[in-house]
Amino acid sequence: MQTEFYRIRRLPPYVFEEVNRLKAQARARGEDIIDFGMGNPDMATPAHIIDKLVETARDPRSNRYSASRGIKGLRKAMAGYYARRFGVKLDPDREVIATLGSKEGFANLAQAITAPGDVILVPNPAYPIHAFGFILAGAAIRHVPATSPEDYLRSLDRAVRHSVPSPTALVVNYPSNPTAQVVGLDFYREIVAFARRHEIWVLSDLAYADIYFDEANPPPSILEIEGAKDVAVEFQSLSKSYAMPGWRMGFAAGNETLIAALARIKSYLDYGAYTPVQVAATAALNGPQECVAQMRAIYRTRRDVLITAMEKAGWHIPTPPASMFAWAPIPEHLRHLGSLEFSKQLLSHAKVAVAPGLGFGEYGEGYVRIALVENEQRIRQAARNAKRFLSMARNDSGALENAE
Repeated sequence: MQTEFYRIRRLPPYVFEEVNRLKAQARARGEDIIDFGMGNPDMATPAHIIDKLVETARDPRSNRYSASRGIKGLRKAMAGYYARRFGVKLDPDREVIATLGSKEGFANLAQAITAPGDVILVPNPAYPIHAFGFILAGAAIRHVPATSPEDYLRSLDRAVRHSVPSPTALVVNYPSNPTAQVVGLDFYREIVAFARRHEIWVLSDLAYADIYFDEANPPPSILEIEGAKDVAVEFQSLSKSYAMPGWRMGFAAGNETLIAALARIKSYLDYGAYTPVQVAATAALNGPQECVAQMRAIYRTRRDVLITAMEKAGWHIPTPPASMFAWAPIPEHLRHLGSLEFSKQLLSHAKVAVAPGLGFGEYGEGYVRIALVENEQRIRQAARNAKRFLSMARNDSGALENAE
């Protein structure tokens, strides 16, 4: 009987699993781990959203199968969000679809538009699903250096010229996970022109659209660019904006051909999210938005505490302009360890969990990602723990091994 399955063989070892295993072992021993590893929002979902969920769940009719592409009211609310936030007009019937979180939508669209052997251009470092969604669909991935937006743009032309067959799609993700970098409309203008010139689809991940710290310059949407709907679709999520990660509610918007392809795949795979969840998501998008600003303020405060406290601990971390992450270079005297070993040592000696940069691609090596999912007191404690660890490592190169 075959036990080596094709799609499983295509997946590389999960880099984060080793750190997760050590974290679980430490907690089983009763150790208090300050966990910055996963971007799992810890704030409460706003009360008016929960109230709408409960109200709708009391109606027996809401327990029936829902609509895989999302109920009409939710798709209208999603279109309304784009009109309000970006000044972009969308047809809720043809240019918007609800998804079970942005991750599911991204992976299913990859299945919908990819044939085995297709070449896909993916930024590196990047959130893993950006590559693995297409790998599972049978594509060949061409990793494009994305240490900066400028680097990514410069590298795209070379990637197209040296890809056989020609690429069918490219991925962009700003504000970026994991690097927290942002772009303006000029970047998207170049991406749209490039995609139209080479007849390439664009998949834009805008999950962190509402988590930004320069109030005068909120992150734009690629759909604001003239002609973007001809080539692009954009994914969003309610997980971060409204502290709804476990609700699994997101959406895709843009090119109607791509939306129709995703709808066709989803119609075979799911009946959509539980109707009360969709109604509550509608209430989130249509309701008061002060809660989003409040969450953004909490992330900003946590960011500032992290940067200041770690600087005092001897670890310089650039200030992220957006997202719920800091992309932290490994301190110079420990860079030789690499991101995976550094993450393991930080967990072992400082009781602080982070995500190794290598898990986001080869160009993530030398960094770790720190999620702003602990409160200010815990962040300061993490910095004190890190300071002792960094000092020990600086003073005695053998101390790390001897302390095991």
